[in-house]
Amino acid sequence: MHSGGEKTITWQDASPSLQQLPKLTGIDFLRKMMAGELAGPSISSTMQMHLTDVGEGTVTFECVPDESHFNPLGTIHGGYACTVLDSALGCAVQTTLPQGVGYTSIEIKINYLRPIMPDSAPLRAIGTVTKPGNRVAFADGELIDATGRVVATATGSLLVFAIGEAATR
Repeated sequence: MHSGGEKTITWQDASPSLQQLPKLTGIDFLRKMMAGELAGPSISSTMQMHLTDVGEGTVTFECVPDESHFNPLGTIHGGYACTVLDSALGCAVQTTLPQGVGYTSIEIKINYLRPIMPDSAPLRAIGTVTKPGNRVAFADGELIDATGRVVATATGSLLVFAIGEAATR
């Protein structure tokens, strides 16, 4: 898995997608993103993750870390796991939100169960809402390697708030 020391990251401009965000329910926004009708966030390109499933209260990302995500020991950095799990928790909560409502992470707790090795990919990050809410929502997540082993888990709380025109009322 040694590809060299250079990597080019490209992404689509998400500005037009963000203009649609207040007009759609959270689940519709994510489904349009997964279908390619709306551009995803640039972090998806940086982390090499994409949505593969969106349901009510749950999402799944497929993630393919590479050498640019290595720690000094040559395994995938724990920050990679934390970032993709934070995205999975947040997007799971987003599937429960009505039009004009957004979220942001308040707290996340990660448990690293085993090292993520260079040949562990593809990884699946699954987020599931444990308690939706109008002000605070809660979600759990698992990061699973290519052999089906859970390599990290997460729990988190997310602040729910009005966006777009709803935020100015």
